[in-house]
Amino acid sequence: MNKQSFLQVISGLLVAGLVSFFLSAFVTPVTTDGGKAPRRVEKTEAEWKKILTPDQFAVMRKQGTERAFTSPLASNHEHGEYRCAGCHEPLFKSETKFESGTGWPSFYAPVSKNIVRELRDTSYGMSRTEVQCAVCDAHLGHVFNDGPRPTGLRYCMNGVALEFVKK
Repeated sequence: MNKQSFLQVISGLLVAGLVSFFLSAFVTPVTTDGGKAPRRVEKTEAEWKKILTPDQFAVMRKQGTERAFTSPLASNHEHGEYRCAGCHEPLFKSETKFESGTGWPSFYAPVSKNIVRELRDTSYGMSRTEVQCAVCDAHLGHVFNDGPRPTGLRYCMNGVALEFVKK
């Protein structure tokens, strides 16, 4: 590569870097539901192990499931919000919680469409929809089409993946 080609490559990289910087600094991503895209929290597996309990780590980072009827949040009826236990982002409001009889905290809607991510889950020979926190990618539970009005959805969440903040 000659000197002129080398300088062209370097200047191209500099321009691309500056464009990327200005776009990330001044352009706010917008989701399809009109809201702002959530912030991102990324940690290594070792960092997650330091801040989560072993049960939380097994559920939230390894797609596990807590035993039914073991979470005190399943029978919680206080007014407040349910947040991700990993990044503390609000996920569900107490007004959307309902008694599903399944043994897990259940909600008919998240606080916004872009705060959770839904993925196809075919593990254990079943076809389900996994629910993840859109901020930190934590496994929260699954969503089913057998919930109450107005959505008809049942977000069946692992209690260890949530923290409750009383209002």
